Amino acid sequence: MKKFLRILFIYIPLGMILLSVLWVVALKWLPVVRTPLMDIRAREFRSDDDYKCRKQWVRLEDVSDNLVMAVMASEDNRFLDHDGFDRVEIRKALDEKKSGKRVRGASTISQQTAKNVFLTPSKTLFRKGVEAYFTVLIEKIWGKRRIMEVYLNVAEMGKGIYGAEAAARYYFNVPASKLTAYQASLLAACLPGPLNRDPAHPSKYMRQRSAQIVSLMGKIKKPDWDESEK
Repeated sequence: MKKFLRILFIYIPLGMILLSVLWVVALKWLPVVRTPLMDIRAREFRSDDDYKCRKQWVRLEDVSDNLVMAVMASEDNRFLDHDGFDRVEIRKALDEKKSGKRVRGASTISQQTAKNVFLTPSKTLFRKGVEAYFTVLIEKIWGKRRIMEVYLNVAEMGKGIYGAEAAARYYFNVPASKLTAYQASLLAACLPGPLNRDPAHPSKYMRQRSAQIVSLMGKIKKPDWDESEK
């Protein structure tokens, strides 16, 4: 019985931790070919004859700086300064919850990347806990530059459209390296609801949000990636 309990509560958890660390280490260098969300969407749209998964991995240096700045301005303007968790936004979200207001999102780019690559988009407390674990791992093992590179290659940007290169070519017929500030801001504006927003034919709300993003792009800190992270 003791041996069984030791296996159940010590060896198995330690083995899972080791495998997860090795997984993260491997993806520091290897492209992320598939994510759980891609598989979920493929099942959701299996009866849709027009559905096609579009994705093309590119290096961060082959993505316009405009898009890097746009996603930080839109999703996480403290990305370069936090450790994976934006405590300022977390406090604001908690205060809003206490006051009964609509709770804002406090998820960072690091957290979104951890969720996109390793987990399903469910909203259970267990999944959030595992997301936090992987967020710590990628912050420590990947670093900011790699996190941004992976995020911009796997983020959902439309029905069956994943990553900057596929989105840039699909919506604007240009490579990701040639995205203008306006085009980048429209892609960033679609991220919270990519299945319901079209950057090529933006709604009034998207145009307004795009203008806000462009304005903020000029105010936030620009990345100065550590050369050792390449």
